[in-house]
Amino acid sequence: MSARPEPTSPPRASTLAPLYLAGFTTAFGAHGVATALGVEAGDLGLSLLAFGVVLALYDLAEVVLKPVFGTLSDRVGVKPVIVSGLMVFALASLLAAVSPTPVVVAIARLAQGAGAAAFSPSASSAVARLAGTERLGRYFGRYGAWKSIGYAAGPLLGALLVSVAGLSALYLFLAALAVATTTWVAVAVPALPVLPRPRYTLADLVRQTTERGFLIPTLALATTTALLGVAVGYLPLLGTREGLPPLAAAGAVAVLAAVSAVAQPLAGRLRDSGRLPVRVGVSAALLVGAAALLLLVWPSVVTVYASALLAGLTVGVATPLAYAHLAAVTPPERMGRTMGNAELGRELGDAGGPLIVGAIGSAAGVAAGVGVLALLTVGAAGVSAAGLRASTSTRGR
Repeated sequence: MSARPEPTSPPRASTLAPLYLAGFTTAFGAHGVATALGVEAGDLGLSLLAFGVVLALYDLAEVVLKPVFGTLSDRVGVKPVIVSGLMVFALASLLAAVSPTPVVVAIARLAQGAGAAAFSPSASSAVARLAGTERLGRYFGRYGAWKSIGYAAGPLLGALLVSVAGLSALYLFLAALAVATTTWVAVAVPALPVLPRPRYTLADLVRQTTERGFLIPTLALATTTALLGVAVGYLPLLGTREGLPPLAAAGAVAVLAAVSAVAQPLAGRLRDSGRLPVRVGVSAALLVGAAALLLLVWPSVVTVYASALLAGLTVGVATPLAYAHLAAVTPPERMGRTMGNAELGRELGDAGGPLIVGAIGSAAGVAAGVGVLALLTVGAAGVSAAGLRASTSTRGR
């Protein structure tokens, strides 16, 4: 299988920094706008059903389009897809800023999701190809850390902008952020060459997406994101029920994001130095995530914050290790498709976790819902411990 030679020296910080900012942008756009729409739903005239539909449009676009744009980036190059996606995101944000009506906001939300579906997996692919096999962990750790900052800062800054200057101010900020990121990517990120790709049959595609090296780290990413989705929704809810003020309850999510942002680069460096095997790190992190969920079976102020801390550790350790493993076993000429499909798995986990807890919780209580998800997380930890092999690279073979 053909592949380019891997970099022999670390890429410059200025080369990868705009890709980190792209990761921040998609996280900020998803969570910042969701929070702002929650604040403004009444003023926009949105019913609960319409509000839920508008929120889901971003994720729907990502689920459908991430594998498509990931594959496209292998065919035309990652840089054009990143730049085009960011431009779509900027134009959609500007449209909503100019006319923040319910219909326009819904269209903008869908278009923002389509733009993110283009630049998110392509940015992951670019990080993988620029990092080289010896530095995958640390650079995916930094990329994930900036996404975590976006998850934490998005709701806070989004709510602040809306409360001070209205919904249009948030969309103007997002448009300016996307334009700045587009410019930086265009100037600083090299045009990575399109690599020769063998002709794949349908049987080849099925085999590649059912290989252990793809399925197991993607299962770990989906499980981790399911935990994250539940934590972001239920930590504030349970904290408020236990008597915490709304700001203090929301602070539990900030703790999760902060711990994740600190842990991801550290876990990545430990992986690269050989001190944290992927199998050990991922399976242990998922067990910690199961413990985080079980703490919510007996909610209190202490367990809510302890759960946030443990969930942050799970996300911070499992995410860079799983992405680094995927990048290490994937030939560069199909890196975009692999990252797009892996991010599809994450999106399904993001939707599936809250759905599992919500569906079971509505019938038997929140404790039963998080308990079931904890058991599923333990199962994913067992699969990871049994099935993750050393990241013997196929890149270059």
